[in-house]
Amino acid sequence: MRRVRLEREDDFDGWREAARALATAGVPAEEVGWQAGDGGDLFGAGPAPLPPPSAPAFAVPRAFLTLAETAICHSDPERFALLYALLLRLRGQPRAMEDAADPLIQRLERMAKAVRRDIHKMHAFVRFREVPDAGGNRYVAWFEPEHHIVRAASGFFARRFANMRWSILTPRASVHWDGATLMEGPGAVRADAPEGDPIEEVWKTYYASIFNPARLKIGAMLKEMPKRYWKNMPETALVGELVAGAQAREARMVEVSRGQIGGNARAAWEAVRAEAKGCTRCPLYRHGTQTVFGEGPLAARIMFVGEQPGDQEDLAGRPFVGPAGQLFDRALNDAGVDRAETYVTNAVKHFKFEQRGKRRIHAKPDAGEIDACRWWIEQERILIRPPLTVALGATAARSLFGKAVTVSKLRGQPHQLDGGEAWVTVHPSFLLRVRDDKEGEYARFVEDLRRIGARARAIARG
Repeated sequence: MRRVRLEREDDFDGWREAARALATAGVPAEEVGWQAGDGGDLFGAGPAPLPPPSAPAFAVPRAFLTLAETAICHSDPERFALLYALLLRLRGQPRAMEDAADPLIQRLERMAKAVRRDIHKMHAFVRFREVPDAGGNRYVAWFEPEHHIVRAASGFFARRFANMRWSILTPRASVHWDGATLMEGPGAVRADAPEGDPIEEVWKTYYASIFNPARLKIGAMLKEMPKRYWKNMPETALVGELVAGAQAREARMVEVSRGQIGGNARAAWEAVRAEAKGCTRCPLYRHGTQTVFGEGPLAARIMFVGEQPGDQEDLAGRPFVGPAGQLFDRALNDAGVDRAETYVTNAVKHFKFEQRGKRRIHAKPDAGEIDACRWWIEQERILIRPPLTVALGATAARSLFGKAVTVSKLRGQPHQLDGGEAWVTVHPSFLLRVRDDKEGEYARFVEDLRRIGARARAIARG
């Protein structure tokens, strides 16, 4: 029996190198024993010496490599041997992957599906808690995956929370992000992670406020969020109580006019705004005077999303009160849209600027800052549920669509957005900067707003 030792439980590169050497040397699957890591740690001994090839190398389908790279993260100890057996089969039957009814392929596909689902659960159910350390504030989370997915899932968090310093602890492995480099470490125990932080009480208030008993489907909820994840999330401590009282709450909801925004939504919005005041999701909070949150009626049919607060907004703590805001008010009036009936906010909640003498000159937010602040826009849209959300400029559009877009290509037509429609137009500050055909550009902006207002009224009429 030839034994092969891999560095880690998810060591795809090590398995691939060993499997290629074994296959070209003609070693049968039953004569290979596979072992990974040192007690399931990320760190382990290197692979055993491999036999010299006795036959030419051979190609395998891309579908096999994709399957292997995912399935190898499964916790089944037979996964290495099963993949090697399939590799040997592909040597003689290059189209074997096309047989979807093959028991071996079906078993490996089920493994890959379970791994993808586990990665999805980690992305969805990790909850960071803020703790102080020597470098300032760090966000720490505890998670218990079913499979060896920590390395595969960590890139998502590095991209999503690029401006935070965070750690994710799990029983098998840990990952740490310092704002620039992703580092790996050994496993941890639950006691190594913090129990909670002050923000969780605000979050529980918010979660309880948006809980909709009329849409409760317990079976579907447990399928998507099994109970074993509940202990790691602050909001799920409330689920039992909320489910128990769902029938009574639904009866009370029926008594309230469908178009009325009740106290729960107001309390939730105020809770989110209070949490935003202490936002440290990106470095902009260190220099801005204050968080500038959105404002307007919670029953608004139109939500306008700008870029970021300017100098005057930063000082006043309110959106769209500077020169661009005044031009925006005039354009809304000319378009027949009452600003008092709209909700206005910004994609980025802190003022980004360059200091030049006594002046603070506007600086464009970068992708990381936009993505970090996207959380607040999502919460505002969840609470207000506007039929129309309007992106004023490219920064706002990126925030809403989650990717860079071109205003000119999207302008003047509706686009699908979760829970409603999205429209895109220029930011009022563009009209202040433009030199050619100012009157024409202003007229185009007013026409955009007029069409948006008409569309909102049409939706309201059903």
